[in-house]
Amino acid sequence: MIFQKKKIVLIEDDLALGNSILELLRWSDFDVNWFEDGLKALVYLNKNIPDIIISDLKMPNMNGEELFLKIRKNSKFNTIPFIIITANMDDDVKFRQLENGVNDFIMKPFKVKELVYKIKNLIDLKKNIEKKFIPDPFSKITIQLSRKDFISSLNEILIKNIKYKMDMSQLSADLFISKSTLDKRIRKLTNKNITQYTREFKLDYAVRLMQLGERNIQYLVNETGFSSFSYFSTSFKSYLNITPRDYIKSINIEKIDIQIKI
Repeated sequence: MIFQKKKIVLIEDDLALGNSILELLRWSDFDVNWFEDGLKALVYLNKNIPDIIISDLKMPNMNGEELFLKIRKNSKFNTIPFIIITANMDDDVKFRQLENGVNDFIMKPFKVKELVYKIKNLIDLKKNIEKKFIPDPFSKITIQLSRKDFISSLNEILIKNIKYKMDMSQLSADLFISKSTLDKRIRKLTNKNITQYTREFKLDYAVRLMQLGERNIQYLVNETGFSSFSYFSTSFKSYLNITPRDYIKSINIEKIDIQIKI
């Protein structure tokens, strides 16, 4: 099996710092494309999807915040981690970046080893989330679906259609069973009807995106296929006994507590 290096897009207008980061990240076995401003990076990103994006906050032409908001309008970047580099950041600016959905920060001056660790942690987290929702295609050892295989197959279909409302006829066809058999089997295996199971699957996916660093609730609504912001919020609170905003705040507080303890 051929090893493929993780692809990084670096945006940094400081030439000396950019060169240093570029060399050290390549030395750490990453495939890095470096751009000096957000506009140049955007041209590249329109045709290429990296594993992670690292951007300075303050830059000419298009700054890091503008670039982040621009690319996150495109669903193909919905799980690409984004790290902001900055020299000075007051609380208002920092909180705005978190609310936008930026995954992490690194403050200048910094050691590249710190940046490498943050990159690897975010990539590993992204990989683990993908493994959670997309089963191994080689895991089935029999044609007859067992309980585990049935749920895995169901989840695979749901994750591929996460942005849409699943039609029962299409879902049963994809699983090669009748609608009545589908309903009975889901109730028997999960004690839930298909509507509840699908809704909670989407909410679990939203929670994992939040844990990955997503902070924009409207973006989560769109990505999970809920019909409205209010329906998403009501369903989220009913399922987890906490509002989406309060859940995001609890994650931020937990991260701050961990940083203080460290």
